[in-house]
Amino acid sequence: MDISVVIPLYNEEESLTELNDWIFKVMNSNHFSFELIYIDDGSSDNSWQIIKKLSAESSSVKGIRFRRNYGKSAALNEGFKVAQGNVVITMDSDLQDSPDEIPGLFKMIVDENLDIVSGWKKKRHDSTLAKNIPSKIFNWLSRRLFKSKLHDMNCGLKAYKLEVVKNIEVYGEMHRYIPIIARAAGFAKIGEKVVVHQKRKYGVTKFGFDRFIKGYLDLLSINFVSRFSERPMHFFGSLGTLIFFAGFVIASYLAYGKFFMAEYRMTERPLFYFGLLAMIIGTQLFLVGFLAEMISRISREKSNYQIRDSLNINE
Repeated sequence: MDISVVIPLYNEEESLTELNDWIFKVMNSNHFSFELIYIDDGSSDNSWQIIKKLSAESSSVKGIRFRRNYGKSAALNEGFKVAQGNVVITMDSDLQDSPDEIPGLFKMIVDENLDIVSGWKKKRHDSTLAKNIPSKIFNWLSRRLFKSKLHDMNCGLKAYKLEVVKNIEVYGEMHRYIPIIARAAGFAKIGEKVVVHQKRKYGVTKFGFDRFIKGYLDLLSINFVSRFSERPMHFFGSLGTLIFFAGFVIASYLAYGKFFMAEYRMTERPLFYFGLLAMIIGTQLFLVGFLAEMISRISREKSNYQIRDSLNINE
């Protein structure tokens, strides 16, 4: 199979039939073998009934339904699990992503041997205050933190080699950072394509202002994980050592005052408790780093055993 199109959706009954027909038209005109995987993220409208109808009309249409709304990341993760095409393309269901971009994305993956091609909505048709400005700030921070060259990390229109989506896990609200997660997993060939962004034709956006808070927290989380997941001792150990040393210096100063400067009320000074607290926190952070390092190494060893076992079976 050439292409799997993974489409997460939530209450998009108005656009599904039109989107489905548009994708079929593009696929058939380019003679692609393909499948469409719709993931209904707990819709309360008739989206699932429409998906069932489309699936009954064509074996290329498949559907997954969540009992409640879990979010876009969970929907994509489930779609990735069942995808079979050599190239996996993700897109939104609101008709703002154009299916006409699919052949170009596919061609870049195949001809340029890229792992990922990310869409870039260079000209957006969204609210300036609600989406455009926050998106520009978010992408600017992402480029600075992750040393990325992508202009539009949050674009839902992306293409992946099948190998990529089978070796990553998307959870929480991490769908924005799939290129970063994939790069951390060793898939570093990442390209970008300017894509057409269209005005929303039906309904309203399903993302509220809480996405700004979630996006900011996820930004910090993925930055920490990508930098220190393999060597947690470098972060916790260094920070713990620094804080413990500060506490030790305070304690040494107070001890010197007690024995050589006749300062007998050492424990009554607030500085004494700051020093004691610093040494306790520093020790705890160091131990956290030590335990995290042990867990990380055990996890890597188990992964290596699994790889060796599978290679032996194949041989």
